[in-house]
Amino acid sequence: MAIEAHEIEALIRAAFPQAKITVQGDDGAHFSAEVIDASFKGMNRVQQQRAVYASLKGKMDGPSGALHALALTTKALE
Repeated sequence: MAIEAHEIEALIRAAFPQAKITVQGDDGAHFSAEVIDASFKGMNRVQQQRAVYASLKGKMDGPSGALHALALTTKALE
């Protein structure tokens, strides 16, 4: 089952409503995303990315996951 960029953005936005979010990709399985949010302040990059992956609610889990690959960039809002 394919997923679209706006669906990924909506999932992330639900967890990070004030974030600046950019999601790109158009093949239904491979995407890149940049998430910039004030809540990342004090977190290292791994913690930031884990928080974003958690917001995807299992869309990347297992072989039947709708989202095959997500290149993720996270930053704390300055």
